[in-house]
Amino acid sequence: MNLILQQAQKMQRQLADAQAELAETEVVGQAGNGLVRITRTAAGEFRKVEIDPKVVDADDVETLQDLVLGAIEDADRAAKELQEQKLGGVTGGLGQLAGGLGLPGLE
Repeated sequence: MNLILQQAQKMQRQLADAQAELAETEVVGQAGNGLVRITRTAAGEFRKVEIDPKVVDADDVETLQDLVLGAIEDADRAAKELQEQKLGGVTGGLGQLAGGLGLPGLE
C-alpha cells in the first residue's frame, strides 16, 4: 500500500509540473496563410492577436471574422495536441495504478 501511495504522489507531482508547463507554453494558430495569428498558452490564456493590414477591408468584414475564428480554432487544436503530449503520459499511469487497486473502469 505504501508503494501505491508513493506512486500516486509521484504522479501528482508530474501532473502539477506538466500543468505548470502548459500554463507557460505558447502555441500559435493562424489562418489565411498567416494573415491572422492568435497566440495563446496551452492552458487557454490568450496572449496576442495579430492581423495583417492587408486583410482589413471595411466592405468585407465577414472574411476577417472568418479568419479570426479559423486562427482561434487552429490555436485550440495546437493546444490540445500539446496537452495530450504533456499530460498523456502522466494521466495514462492513473489507469495502471488504479487497476492494481481493482477499481472498476480504470483498468
